[in-house]
Amino acid sequence: MSQFNSLSRADTGLAEFLRYENVAWFEDGVVKILDRRVFPTETRYVTCKTVEEVKNAIKDMVTQSGGVKLAAFQALRLQAHLIGGAKDATAIASLRKAANIVANARPTTAPQMERMLGVIVDKIEECEDGVPLAVATDNAVLAAMNKRYEDFRVIAGHIVDALPNRPRILTHCFAELLLGFVLLLAKERGLSPELICTETRPYLQGARFTATVGMQTGVPVTLITDGMPGAMMTAGKIDAFITAADVITMDGFVANKVGTYQIATLAKRHGVPYYVGGFPSGAHSSGNDIVVEQRNPDEVLMVLGQRVALAGVNGYYPAFDVTPAELVTAISTVEGLKRPDELMIKKEAN
Repeated sequence: MSQFNSLSRADTGLAEFLRYENVAWFEDGVVKILDRRVFPTETRYVTCKTVEEVKNAIKDMVTQSGGVKLAAFQALRLQAHLIGGAKDATAIASLRKAANIVANARPTTAPQMERMLGVIVDKIEECEDGVPLAVATDNAVLAAMNKRYEDFRVIAGHIVDALPNRPRILTHCFAELLLGFVLLLAKERGLSPELICTETRPYLQGARFTATVGMQTGVPVTLITDGMPGAMMTAGKIDAFITAADVITMDGFVANKVGTYQIATLAKRHGVPYYVGGFPSGAHSSGNDIVVEQRNPDEVLMVLGQRVALAGVNGYYPAFDVTPAELVTAISTVEGLKRPDELMIKKEAN
């Protein structure tokens, strides 16, 4: 990674699974994306030679969660290197088209992805004349990656400030950078965190990714099925429920992996605080603006490629559900912990 020196990488100290090259990376003319569909039993990378191939990899769940954003960033680098030459109007238009393609790989996150990638292209366009397109794009993308990681360190820190000394943390699906930094900072600050993660059907992200990050960070990890959070809370074994979010609306609703809503409801019932970390989306004023992706229902009839239900059994698979604001204790942003109703206040103040 020649564009970085050892002091400028914002992923330093994180679990290896969250390091840039182990998520998605552009090098030697291709984007290599860790195939999370088979990890950790197998470590392999899907190689993409075009922006369309990156889009298809995202759509086909080669990567999920924050990995989608890193893959999209690398798609911009790929396109810039394919174009080559100087930064001109035609080249910028091509980058904007590429950004639109990868941003719309999955509908639920498309609006915020369009904004995020659009900002990067704007910075490339504003770069001084004479800088080759590929160099300008590399610099803008790498700066955006570092900024994203740095922001999540801050966001995670606000949540860690609210945790007890020996927090038993429940999480659902894969909170990626939020989780990685919560565990890392908790240890750095002298806390003794324990991680309880749901397996997260049907792709088992909790069993395969969340548990891996916990182990690589050196904290005790307990894996439970998606139906066990209520039993854990009844037994008094959970101190906080923490998730990232695919979308945080400006009125404090949260779209996250399907199953989050029911755990948040249980947390409210048992007095367990629910903390969400991320970036409120100006493209989503309310929960009604969220488009929930409906995936192939056959996916829930299988586990890791093996069908587990008889022929003729039907499936149903909304990829996300929406948790109402009243079930969220606080949303952690770069500015600090906020009540869900404070997000709209901030928007109106701006």
